[in-house]
Amino acid sequence: MMAVELEKYQNILDELGDHAGEVLRASWGEALRIFSPRGLETYLRGAASLKSLGRGTDLVVSYIQSAPAVARELGEDAVSDLLAAAIKMYSKTSAAVISLLFSSSPVAAARLGDLDLFRGYLHLIDMLLAQAPRGVRPMLDHLGILLGQLTLGGLRRWALWGAQAHKTDFEAQTKYFSLESPESIGVLQQERKGTLFIDVQRRIGMYLRALWGRDFFMRPTSGDFEQREGYQPYIEGYIIHLPDAYDDLELPSGKIGGVELYRAACAHAAAHQMYTREALSAEALTPLQMVVIGAMEDARVEQLAISAFPGLAPLWQKLHFVTPDQNASVGDYLNRIARALLDPDYADPDPLIAKARLMFAERANQLASNQFAWDLGVTLAHDLVQLRLVYSPHTDVLSAPYRDDNRHLWDSAEVSDFEHAVPWQDKQVRKQVSLMEFVNELEVETAGDDAQEIWVLSSELFPYEDLGKSYNELEGKAPPPQPYHYAEWDYQMQLDRQDWCTVLEKHAKSGGLEMIEQIVTKHKPIIGRLKFLIEAMQPQGVQRLRKQEDGDEIDLNAAIRAMIEMRMGEQPDPRIMMRNIRKVRDLSVLLLIDLSESTNDPVLGSENTVLQLAREATVLLADAMDKIGDPFAIHGFDSNGRHDVEYFRFKDFDAPYNDKAKAHLAGMTGQLSTRMGAAMRHAGSIVKRQSSNKKLLLVLTDGEPADNDVRDPQYLRYDAKKAVEDLTRNGIATYCLSLDPRADQYVSRIFGAKNYMVVDHVQRLPEKLPLLYLGLTR
Repeated sequence: MMAVELEKYQNILDELGDHAGEVLRASWGEALRIFSPRGLETYLRGAASLKSLGRGTDLVVSYIQSAPAVARELGEDAVSDLLAAAIKMYSKTSAAVISLLFSSSPVAAARLGDLDLFRGYLHLIDMLLAQAPRGVRPMLDHLGILLGQLTLGGLRRWALWGAQAHKTDFEAQTKYFSLESPESIGVLQQERKGTLFIDVQRRIGMYLRALWGRDFFMRPTSGDFEQREGYQPYIEGYIIHLPDAYDDLELPSGKIGGVELYRAACAHAAAHQMYTREALSAEALTPLQMVVIGAMEDARVEQLAISAFPGLAPLWQKLHFVTPDQNASVGDYLNRIARALLDPDYADPDPLIAKARLMFAERANQLASNQFAWDLGVTLAHDLVQLRLVYSPHTDVLSAPYRDDNRHLWDSAEVSDFEHAVPWQDKQVRKQVSLMEFVNELEVETAGDDAQEIWVLSSELFPYEDLGKSYNELEGKAPPPQPYHYAEWDYQMQLDRQDWCTVLEKHAKSGGLEMIEQIVTKHKPIIGRLKFLIEAMQPQGVQRLRKQEDGDEIDLNAAIRAMIEMRMGEQPDPRIMMRNIRKVRDLSVLLLIDLSESTNDPVLGSENTVLQLAREATVLLADAMDKIGDPFAIHGFDSNGRHDVEYFRFKDFDAPYNDKAKAHLAGMTGQLSTRMGAAMRHAGSIVKRQSSNKKLLLVLTDGEPADNDVRDPQYLRYDAKKAVEDLTRNGIATYCLSLDPRADQYVSRIFGAKNYMVVDHVQRLPEKLPLLYLGLTR
């Protein structure tokens, strides 16, 4: 949709006052890029609410400037949490402290990198206001330094130590939180051990992408506040959760740095995501059987990963440090089995370890299925019971610090794709039937659009009386559209949501042909200028090229000249051949028009709407393509949520550009939203069927992708980018013509730096679009 104009919120601007209003105008462009329409409402209402507190303008200005940065890092919900925390602190502290909370919140959001951790940080500030109110302001002043060295747990321990130690000494409390006292520096040094996840996240992501050629979504998780140990890594919702810091690990063989631990942990979790494709049934299993099966599944995915990337073996092997003399508990045996299956050089004389190795080797050809882990785990669990050792889930755990807790193996909701994740959403069956089947079947009058089965005729049904109208026309209801289901890319999960969007092909309405005639009359000068360009691009048939060194036949005139030159003792021209070439244009083009509600907005400085200008440009382009002879189609789209992406075919490739197609163009209307990715995938499936050597999808839009069921402004942008990448892999070139003057900030990331053009003066669109096409296809 087109950018929301700030003037629509004039009442809020008046309420904020001159200074805050000017700051809001300056921050408006960034807010538009980051917030969804609903997020903008929250953003503006928050500014008005803070102004109504009557605590001065600085508080409001800090919020206006900082909230977009927080939303960019953590999403719109973080802004709501920040507002709620600030209003809760209203009666506990001064406006200056709340203002400082706002201005430092982008630093906290960037360093913590997770919404839950950010909420924990806000809770910590609220706690400190009760225990050490004079320490909050200096701590916020030094927040960048603190979060640059500490995790959230470390910050909490550092802050609470100071609050307890200087509970009644306000001067010492201020010095402690200002990092000016020896105790403050000492506790900081004590807590700053380790490698922070936020500092290595990008490197780890590149490491995984280099291994598996895809992205994995990772989030930090905070360890226990009172102990230095972080939570064990785990996988949930297709997201890898890693501790927000790893301390260097001191082993007898030497020290292993935090970065190495992160590499080992994320590579192991990524191996699970690549090779653990189905959830295992935990029915009738004991806790011991489940933990042994988990250990076997760890060994299975690691073996598969090592087969593809042998360098992972030493990375994991050095983090297994159990020895053969450790046999006091079930956990000791589990760790010895885990090391034996990973490290072939590990020597362990125990019969149980030897049996585990033998069984694993004998079934190596079954590694592709995790049923292998279930069968092997149940057998080994039975052997462990024979050792007469008591199993405790709290103490008998795997000691390798990089392995996750395997919760994703047993959670029935964690399945390999979204289709199985929503089994209650049964697919509706649409059955093509003959006329006699249709007439003789009993209709279920109570069935609605959610019926389990819908019968469809290949054409509309007409009554026995010849009225010239079908039943659909008589009842004023269009025939049910054919649904097409497409995946949608979730950039947070780094996965395709299979069959997530439904594209419905609706019948295009017809308008008056006089509208098209008026457009042609209005733009006669442009049509005249385009005439010569069109003639130059029309196929010339067979063209003869003379004076060629290699060719199809001898050029007699050139041959005679060469002979004369030879008789005169001169060097002859060797180009005595002719070549016949066939000048043809092997190109198919589909113009996809954004028909969202924003196209009904008037163009600044003109009486025309965006839709009217788009229609005029389309008519001129269609006329040019028809004269050149290129196969072309003109389609449009809008959306009302992921289940209702409306798609209109105004002209298809195999249809002539006649009065019917022109009437469809005259009947174009703008409504609803812009779910661009699903529409481009559907358009691509149509272009793909063309036999042309070159295929082009030309997208005409007036704003960025958006829809009423998506709050994250980045979500549909990434999906549109993924759709463009998929089309490019299928040999379909894409190009975007945007009417949004602010489009440079997002359209280049979707279509590529050289595959878009922004029309600054929308009034010139009817002239620009045909010229753009002629330039692209020359």
